[in-house]
This record gives sequence, structure tokens and C-alpha cells, in this order.
Amino acid sequence: MHTALYRKYRPTDFASVRDQEHIVTVLEGAIKKESIPHALLFSGGRGTGKTTLARIFAREIGATDVDIYEIDAASNRGIDDIRELREAVHTVPYESPYKVYIIDEVHMLTKEAFNALLKTLEEPPAHVIFILATTEEEKLLDTILSRCQVFRFRSPSRRVLASVVAEVAKEEGYTLEPAAADLVAVAADGSFRDALGITQKVLLASGDAVGTVDEVAAIIGAPRHELVLKVLQAIAVQDTAAGLAAIRSAVEAHNDMSMFVRMILEHLRTVLLLRHTPKEKDTYLENTDEQIGVWLEQCAQENVKTVHSHTLLRLLDTAEQVRRSPIPQLPLELAIMDLTAPKA
Repeated sequence: MHTALYRKYRPTDFASVRDQEHIVTVLEGAIKKESIPHALLFSGGRGTGKTTLARIFAREIGATDVDIYEIDAASNRGIDDIRELREAVHTVPYESPYKVYIIDEVHMLTKEAFNALLKTLEEPPAHVIFILATTEEEKLLDTILSRCQVFRFRSPSRRVLASVVAEVAKEEGYTLEPAAADLVAVAADGSFRDALGITQKVLLASGDAVGTVDEVAAIIGAPRHELVLKVLQAIAVQDTAAGLAAIRSAVEAHNDMSMFVRMILEHLRTVLLLRHTPKEKDTYLENTDEQIGVWLEQCAQENVKTVHSHTLLRLLDTAEQVRRSPIPQLPLELAIMDLTAPKA
């Protein structure tokens, strides 16, 4: 049985944590100064490393596995569960200086469970550390937040995700083209866990040891780069029929429409960035397919007026509509009609 890549390559110490230096620095400082908070809240998007860093911190303060307790608040959310926890915290650790309770998805607790947790959270026994984790901080009571030291996790950048994907693939004896690793990073949408999950799918499905961008696109349901290029070209030259034909081809290939719109947005964003900061060209085009790179440079020229901020704003709305539409391609079709219509 193969181990999931996100588990196999999960960071095991502070040094291997990516893109969360603002949190790691504080935690390391707290340990060095022997000033350990009794309650911490890790807040951030899915797959950003909250639970992983909670485990690392627990081990760094001397807690062994037997004294680290992980609780899923989504399935242990009632007042009875919290009452059991309140009784358990008073027993001393088995072999560590601390008992560490990691409560994941803490926002899922019922109101009664939150209220039952408050007193213990405010004045826990000296040997107990609480680490709460949530993807929805706004759902937590202010009384909970005020009792915790809050750490907000950043979503990893696209470049960092692409780097992690390429490194893990290499460790697994597989080579991903830079544009292919970048495509996986786009699909992962700011999640380390999703990035490695997608990478594992690519490795399992690939017939050889080298992954091209089109091969990866076919495996994960993303559109081929030719289709993205056709939509981009249609917008640039205001060719409605060509844009709709590209969307139709994507639908026939069973491409994910949310991913299609996301890729179009990424490239149009690059157009505007190239236009306004041309000196950063190498940065923007680093992981871009050569054919699309040529198109991006052409459209970044000042004489191409059909690609502007309105285009991106229109497609940002489209991205939201695609997620809710009973006909996923319809919002994109309407956007293309709008963006390629002759201007009065």
C-alpha cells in the first residue's frame, strides 16, 4: 500500500516548513525564551500546514506522541465531548513535560461546547497546551479568540507550490516540466496537501518518467494550453466565434470549467503585469509555456487595447458564477460574448 505523498513529505521540523516564516519565528522564540502560550489558534485555508505545524511545535516543546492528543471537532463537537476533555486535562502527562491537545476544525463545536471549553481554555493546568486549528476563524466566538495567541497562516504562493511539486516528483523518480509543475500549483489553489494529492495522481497515471504540461492537463482535467491560448487570442482580437468554439472544445474534453477560467485569469493578469512592469518579464514568464509566453508578450504591448483591467474584473465575476451555475460553461460563454462584442 502506497503512502500518500502529502503524508510522506510532510514537514517534520521548523526548518522544513515553507512560506510560514512569520509563524515559525515566533514559535521558535517562545521556546527559546521558555514562554510557551497555554492556548494557540492556528487559522488559515485548507492544506496550509496548520495541523502539521501544531505537531512540530508539540514535539519541539518536548511532548511525545503518547502525550499529543488530536481531536476532530467536526465529529466530536458536542458538550459531552468537551466535558470529557475537561476531565482528562487534569491527569498528568505520561512521559512529557506537557500534554498537548490539538483540536482541528474547532469552529465546528456547538455553542454549548464552546462555552464549556472557555473556562478550561482560560485557566488550564500548567502541564496542558491547547492548539486550536480552523479554516473559518470568523465563526469563532470573540471570547475564544481573546484567550488564544492567534497565528494566521498564509496560503503558499504559486511559485512555492510549483517548487514543492517539482521537488517531490524528482524524489519519486519523475521529472515535471516547469510549466507542468506550475499547472499543478494553479490547480492546487493555495494548498500544499492538494498540490501533493494532484502530483500523486499525475505520477500514477503517467506512462513514463517525464510529465509535459499537456499530459498533466489531461490527467487532472485542466484544459490543454492550446485551448487557453485560443480563448486569450479571441479576447485580444474580439473574435466571439473562436472564443465560443474553444469553450465548446473544453466541454467536449470534460475539462473543469473553474480551472479553465482560473488559467485564463492567470494569463490575462500576466498581460497587465507585463504591460505595467516590463522589467519583471523573466519573473512573470518563468514557468510559462513558450507559445503562450509569446502571446503574452504580444498582448502586453500598448497598442493592444482589448486586454485591460475590465477584462479581469469581468472574468473574476465569471469565476464565481461558474461555481454556482447549473451549466458550468454558461458564465464563461456569456463573458466571452461580452468581452468580444464590438465596442460602440
